[in-house]
Amino acid sequence: MMFSDKVALVTGAGGGIGSAAAKLFASKGAKVVVADFNAEAGEAVVSEIRNDGGESSFFRVDVTDELNVNEMISFCVERYGGLHIAHNNAGILHEAKRFHELDLGTWDRVMNVNARALVLCLRAELVHMLAAGGGAIVNTASGAGIAAAPMLSAYVTSKHAVVGMTKSAALEYARDGIRVNAVAPGTVETPMTANMTAQQRDALNELMPLGRMATPDEVAQVVAFLASDEASYVNGAVYTIDGGSSASA
Repeated sequence: MMFSDKVALVTGAGGGIGSAAAKLFASKGAKVVVADFNAEAGEAVVSEIRNDGGESSFFRVDVTDELNVNEMISFCVERYGGLHIAHNNAGILHEAKRFHELDLGTWDRVMNVNARALVLCLRAELVHMLAAGGGAIVNTASGAGIAAAPMLSAYVTSKHAVVGMTKSAALEYARDGIRVNAVAPGTVETPMTANMTAQQRDALNELMPLGRMATPDEVAQVVAFLASDEASYVNGAVYTIDGGSSASA
């Protein structure tokens, strides 16, 4: 199997893209650590994986807490003997507001979860992978990390930071056998979009070249590819998964 004898960590794995990626890694043979702040959601994903014959454990993590992040990496190593793949997926959105109306509390919260937390996760993962002799890291960026989206300035800024960190780390650790890539999804059917009205959903789908939003599974397939040996010469890449929305840019 593609990930036999591999240990994979997925943050933000309690739902959406993270849940889909965790289940896909497990279905392809990986031992998967499902990490999320929401214990109920994370444990549910672990149960699904185990019911399907996979091997998985849950770790409750606050990705903004350095000590807790380091404990998460230690948990992976102690439970399964290593860490070969990390999918840094945890992230949040914010209410649409014009730049001058966005309060600094919201700005700080979004940057803390989407950008600073990635610094903490990357550092901890890289320390282990350096000692172990290699690994693969996939970060979840966004189409908003490549081109701006109005009314989402904090989210856009944080996801541009994800892209920058991905490329910087990819260059710094390539000779150490560590590949670092990112996915940049467009609009995806996740809990973040679940609160849309039918009218909003129809209007958004109308804008999509494929006439619909992506599914979490479609994004997870690209994550798995980037984490696999099939992508052995892919490093520092940001894969856009938006159904062609950015093709006209």
